[in-house]
Amino acid sequence: SKVHSVVTAATETKNPVLETNHQSVSVEPSGATPYSGQFECETGNYHTFCPISCVSWLYQKIEDSFFLVIGTKTCGYFLQNALGVMIFAEPRYAMAELEESDISAQLNDYKELKRLCLQIKQDRNPSVIVWIGTCTTEIIKMDLEGMAPTLEAEIGIPIVVARANGLDYAFTQGEDTVLAAMAQKCPERLKLKDSTSLTENSSNLTNSSSNDKLNHEKELVLFGSLPTTIANQLQLELKRQGINVSGWLPSSRNSDLPALGEDVYVCGINPFLSRTATSLMRRRKCKLISAPFPIGPDGTRAWVEKICNVFGIIPHGLEEREKTIWTNLKDSIEFIKGKSVFFMGDNLLEISLARFLIRCGMVVYEIGIPYMDKRFQAGELALLEKTCIEMKVPFPRIVEKPDNYYQIQRIKELKPDLVITG
Repeated sequence: SKVHSVVTAATETKNPVLETNHQSVSVEPSGATPYSGQFECETGNYHTFCPISCVSWLYQKIEDSFFLVIGTKTCGYFLQNALGVMIFAEPRYAMAELEESDISAQLNDYKELKRLCLQIKQDRNPSVIVWIGTCTTEIIKMDLEGMAPTLEAEIGIPIVVARANGLDYAFTQGEDTVLAAMAQKCPERLKLKDSTSLTENSSNLTNSSSNDKLNHEKELVLFGSLPTTIANQLQLELKRQGINVSGWLPSSRNSDLPALGEDVYVCGINPFLSRTATSLMRRRKCKLISAPFPIGPDGTRAWVEKICNVFGIIPHGLEEREKTIWTNLKDSIEFIKGKSVFFMGDNLLEISLARFLIRCGMVVYEIGIPYMDKRFQAGELALLEKTCIEMKVPFPRIVEKPDNYYQIQRIKELKPDLVITG
């Protein structure tokens, strides 16, 4: 039997630019140096994969979660084909299919969603249920955010509402939307003065001074979804410099979500997480470390160095580590050295990938990117410029929201060796 249900339109603002009415606490000065190369903005359409595809990697990363995608048959067909997981595999996601009776408001939204969530609780018993809104829920303006608090109190399972719909700029922003919503579910960290007074009022604790010292240490939370092995490697690199990561967003288990507050420093792993960064700064009052992203040995070194700089630590051994990795990549680099590449724009990773390929000796003619948050990617833009100067190559042209027709004309003229498309 077909599953009826309904879902919501999010009230969160669409613009993910790092702006805030409050005094946002960013470690990096807001007046970042503008990119010296050519920067243009065209008026092309967004050619992107659907953001609900974020379910494919997030349900594996958050092991005790269940993702409920609320949309039409089209969304269901897309998920089935894109994820390649058959029904008998019992994955931890499902499709709540909207039908005519839902869209014409003949059925009660709340009752239908409650029925589905109770069924999920009985069959899978997850620690958190994530509702994924789609284009349809946006268009018919279903109030998922309004229903979620009441329903989660009734069924006893936290519900996170995220609108990972095709109205976004790039499919990777599906993860950005989910993490921004999940940040609101993270516990509140005690302020330093509160934790200090708690220590003083506790009865004759001999280690009160050490507790007080511990509370004054800077805490670091990393945000972005990575395979566990890669996340462990990054954590190990920071540990070598004497920096302990106090938590990840998302965590493998919902109960392990990091505590957030004014005394917590946060740093992004991927360049498409500007909405999450905004949410962490504006709503949770965290301090954002604006750094290049750990993509490639050069980016990883710069990322670690920036975190060390903020924490007042002099990094050691990073130059040797980077040289070793470049040496191991020598055969691959020789193959692409001197070749040219053209990015048409797809997933907001283009700036980081272009910077890495320039370091490998390639010539980048153009970097197309669906959307460019210059403040969140300020560290990456600065590293791109520095890399171009060191490699003695011209600054590549960056085109935001590129027009595919004009891009194809430029590709025919430039004749690059490699074109990376959506």
